[in-house]
Amino acid sequence: MKIPKRLQPLVEDGLIDDVLYQLMSGKEATVFAVTSQGEICCAKVYKEAMKRSFKKAAQYQEGRKVKNSRRARAMEKGSSFGRKQLEDAWQNAEVDALFTLSKAGVRVPQPFGCYDGVLLMELVTDDEGNVAPRLNDVSMSSEQAIEDHTQVMHYVKLMLCAGIVHGDLSEFNVLVDDYGPVIIDLPQAVNAAANNNAFSMLQRDVRNMTDYYSEFAPELQDSHYAEEMWALFEAGKLTPETELSGYFEFDESEADVDTVLEEIKAAFEEEQERLERISDANSESE
Repeated sequence: MKIPKRLQPLVEDGLIDDVLYQLMSGKEATVFAVTSQGEICCAKVYKEAMKRSFKKAAQYQEGRKVKNSRRARAMEKGSSFGRKQLEDAWQNAEVDALFTLSKAGVRVPQPFGCYDGVLLMELVTDDEGNVAPRLNDVSMSSEQAIEDHTQVMHYVKLMLCAGIVHGDLSEFNVLVDDYGPVIIDLPQAVNAAANNNAFSMLQRDVRNMTDYYSEFAPELQDSHYAEEMWALFEAGKLTPETELSGYFEFDESEADVDTVLEEIKAAFEEEQERLERISDANSESE
């Protein structure tokens, strides 16, 4: 195929040998299958901020550290230089998260590096070399759903132990190969200890995954992994070896009406975003 403009510099620099075909195009990026040093991998081309439609980006950027004080000031002021630094930080967040999580034992695509807004990483395939499907395109038995849900909860736990919350985890951001689930799409990953929205994002991530697997194993709806993990995390007792039960004893004291209303509002917004993801996924497959 014709080499896209954003990939041309990587071809000229010898980082990419050839562009094979487009894998998908979403709200935040377009992904291509490419060859690099003779191996097939994928190139994720991030869309410019003006063309991106990821909602509430500021919530995800809270707590991200910038070592250079000049860059930090520029980002706060919103200058053209600062906007460029924000864009670089958004893209590098995924690279950093992929390296961190791969080292922590989470199954993610192996990253190779980010160059001028293009992330080169492993192409996840099955044993026959076909591109692995997304979880939303996969059906399974009740037993398989319980097994894979347990595995995903283990990965979420390992992520939290590494100080990371995915922030947008759903059946659309998980691939399934012959060895099980693979977590993808992490540019919005947040710092669990430094972001005030981390717990609510963790709850949403876990709820999204539990809701999907519950379509095949309804008994999973009774689990509360997010609350269990977060309580252990806050107490400094969550480790990669922690065995999770999915059980959590809630405080039965009188509810805060304002908090309940906020939770209802958040749940409504999450449902709207879920419907948008389904619509986007259907559009991509057409």
